[in-house]
Amino acid sequence: MKFAIIAVFVANILASPAAAYVLSGAIKDQVGNGTFVKLDPNDIFAVGADTFDTDDLYAFDEDQNILLEKPIRVDIGGKRGVIEAGTVVASHYVFMDSLGGAQVGYVDFDAVILGVAVTQYTMGATDFLANTKVTYLNPELRGLERGDYAWIDPEDPFRLWVYWAGSSPGDYIRVFTARSPGV
Repeated sequence: MKFAIIAVFVANILASPAAAYVLSGAIKDQVGNGTFVKLDPNDIFAVGADTFDTDDLYAFDEDQNILLEKPIRVDIGGKRGVIEAGTVVASHYVFMDSLGGAQVGYVDFDAVILGVAVTQYTMGATDFLANTKVTYLNPELRGLERGDYAWIDPEDPFRLWVYWAGSSPGDYIRVFTARSPGV
């Protein structure tokens, strides 16, 4: 009987949905003195409107394992710029809120990156995937400006690279990964 209960417990753990997470990151080159910082989305904080004013590269996990009921448009990745309905995704927010710094850095995830929203339009259209305690300020100023870039590493689909310069209010993008394979 005891083994049957343990077997059911283990089966439930294995069958429960996994989540995908930001693992780590680093700044490889920069104007400024920042580091990589992973924020806890269970903490109450705001992003945008110069709420951080540092040279750090930030990332945090948004909602996890969402079954898309409709397709979403992305600016990088996807199949011809779309992540299809029926796909399970995890959402993550990556940003720099600097006083005028520039950086080249990366963020690693524990699941394959499916797509990235880097414009005001695609970020606004995917805000329903955030579901955190975070307050998002200045949504009309999110995204990347001309001369800023983000890309999925062609040799490591778990790594997102950024090359950006920001002042007020900074640069903000949303990353969609697949369901984590082992969490």
